[in-house]
Amino acid sequence: MKYYLIAGEASGDLHASNLMKALKSEDPEADFRFFGGDLMSAVGGTRVKHYRELAYMGFIPVLMHLPTILSNMRLCKHDIVSWQPDVVILIDYPGFNLDIAQYLRANTRIPVYYYISPKIWAWKEYRIKNIKRDVDELFSILPFEIAFFEKKHHYPIHYVGNPCVDAVAHFQATYAETKDEFIARHALQPSKPIIALLAGSRRQEIKDNLPQMLEAASTFAHTHQLVLAGAPGIDPEYYAKYIGSHPVKIVFGETYPLLSHSRAALVTSGTATLETALFRVPQVVCYYVAMGKVISFLRRHLLKVPYISLVNLVANRGVVKELVAHLMTVRNVRAELADLIGDTPERAAMLSGYDECLRILGPAGASEKAAHLMVKKLKEGKV
Repeated sequence: MKYYLIAGEASGDLHASNLMKALKSEDPEADFRFFGGDLMSAVGGTRVKHYRELAYMGFIPVLMHLPTILSNMRLCKHDIVSWQPDVVILIDYPGFNLDIAQYLRANTRIPVYYYISPKIWAWKEYRIKNIKRDVDELFSILPFEIAFFEKKHHYPIHYVGNPCVDAVAHFQATYAETKDEFIARHALQPSKPIIALLAGSRRQEIKDNLPQMLEAASTFAHTHQLVLAGAPGIDPEYYAKYIGSHPVKIVFGETYPLLSHSRAALVTSGTATLETALFRVPQVVCYYVAMGKVISFLRRHLLKVPYISLVNLVANRGVVKELVAHLMTVRNVRAELADLIGDTPERAAMLSGYDECLRILGPAGASEKAAHLMVKKLKEGKV
């Protein structure tokens, strides 16, 4: 069968690539065409656009690139209709993907599956109307979404487990490099534990968060070493503008190896918070935005959930500290990090909370379960 996939950022590329591998196991004749990234390309098929040409964040960047965004949408719609896939599989990225779903529902009979459902339980809950109307099957990766979609909105979904669990489990089963080898390969200091900095995958996130993360973490540079996880598609020169004289090394394309050897981490909110937890690295969640007090007020009154990090959302309690908007200050980050780098009660409590999250998420196998259900549903539709 022919599968058209759309992923709009780095995490979507990772999870879509694993789904594609699982689909090939279920359907050896699987033919892929997609908007995505390098990991999806490595699996096979035809890439129409790289996600780097799609990922714009924030009102002003979106407005400035609106002609490009609209052009990419038109291209995507035309390309899908021309190729006539058996199914279109959307991966997160709701601003773009829900528009594609609406178009396909109105103009074609191509089924639409959504893998990694839009987080409308936190923001823009009204989008449930679009999902009910335009999405044939929704595959959830977060267990608390079952109650939201099925009990609150009476829309049946499939909880398949979490692909981050799969990705980390696969990495840990195949990664053979020792910490000493990792340190030697990157010319790091053998005697100093690592503080990992995960400042996001988008330029705006890096600009907003990295300077304060570096200033806070540099306090501990006499006893620890700072290592920054370079994001795909971000060149070293961009990071250099914010690093200045701070004592930090950058490693590109090695976030999982970095986390596997880290003592603690500063992490911007998103999938990375959950991945950091799965590696059992104590973390401080950092997410600065301009006009922090205003944003904090709006968050309290507009967001439907009490947390922004996936770790806390899964556990339904404050396992990790969230320093968001006006709370994201050098002083606050420094204080929270100090509680995690030693053998402290705070560190032990966070690791215990991580274990709780893992139990709630369930075992690995999300990609395989999703692929099996997808192929089964498609075959049933052809009978």
